[in-house]
Amino acid sequence: MLKQLGYNIVGSLAVIGYFINTVFWFIPIMCLSVLKLLPIPIWQRGVSYLLDGCATNWISVNRLNQVVFSRTQFDVQGVDQLSKNDWYLVIANHQSWVDILVLQRIFNRRIPFLKFFLKKELIWVPFLGLAWWALDFPFMRRYSKSFLAKNPHLKGKDLETTRQACEKFSTKPVSVMNFIEGTRFTPNKHQRQTSPFTHLLKPRAGGMAFVLSAMGDQLHKLVNVTIHYPAGIPTYWDFVCGKVKEITVRVDVTPISDLFTQQIFNQTYFDDPQQRAKFQQWLNNLWAEKDQQLNELKQ
Repeated sequence: MLKQLGYNIVGSLAVIGYFINTVFWFIPIMCLSVLKLLPIPIWQRGVSYLLDGCATNWISVNRLNQVVFSRTQFDVQGVDQLSKNDWYLVIANHQSWVDILVLQRIFNRRIPFLKFFLKKELIWVPFLGLAWWALDFPFMRRYSKSFLAKNPHLKGKDLETTRQACEKFSTKPVSVMNFIEGTRFTPNKHQRQTSPFTHLLKPRAGGMAFVLSAMGDQLHKLVNVTIHYPAGIPTYWDFVCGKVKEITVRVDVTPISDLFTQQIFNQTYFDDPQQRAKFQQWLNNLWAEKDQQLNELKQ
């Protein structure tokens, strides 16, 4: 009981630390976000670098918080060849909200600040929408099949709109994050899917294909991350309390041009069943390799 009380005290102090750090950096990020509204490209680009600096420092202080309170040992391999001056598509298996903290920690100051594709509607979320826009999170607009059936003239417009929004990354390095499974792994989800993998859910090709289509040839390398928790999948509270003693991460970096030609990810990809099936099969094979890697890590 005393041990659990100790964990709860540590967790509470860590959460307070995360909160104070987040508020501290949120204030300058919001101020810079307002300044970035001035529609002068060179000015906006300069402010963008300041914003990324604030976000990077936020993660650095979070890491210090983790060192002090969580004291988790990280076994990480494969990050030595990364650079802050390159363009990356990052994919990973997804088991817990802790995954995001893990990815931020291992990639901080090694690659550009991680961005997530967000739905266009999220730009209207108070404060956060402005911050996401200012931090250059790509906003995507996806039309449903039923909507396109009624408005065929808009076919391909969603992809073109997203591609235009990503043009800023042609001169500014970026890392785009995509959880291929679309949701966190749980035994129930695994069973409902009848997933062919032991430790993973089925990969979804559509989201990754959309990113590659929208970003064109701007993304240079695929960063394939495998996250393993030796003691079992933790909750966020487990992590901040210091109950997670070890986390294993394996990173594989491959030039995208070595995997497939960028030209297949145009609008015809979404209309061509053979192209979609081919890409899905490639992704299934990649996930089978990841599943085998997790088997080996567990042993």
